[in-house]
Amino acid sequence: MKAVSGKRFCRLLEEFGRQLQTIHGSHHIYVKEGMDLRISVPIHGNKSLKTGLQRHLMKITGINEQEL
Repeated sequence: MKAVSGKRFCRLLEEFGRQLQTIHGSHHIYVKEGMDLRISVPIHGNKSLKTGLQRHLMKITGINEQEL
């Protein structure tokens, strides 16, 4: 799987219709209208997301590897 930074993943979420609701420290919280799911993405400079977290975020948002 291609490693993606938190910044890049946030841009992908915005492309897929999610909106930034708030920022708590280094975590950006995204929501989508009509859905109760909140997605928290850690942003630590240009560091890549950990593999397990990236897989989990991709699964709950419906983003596949080709879209990275």
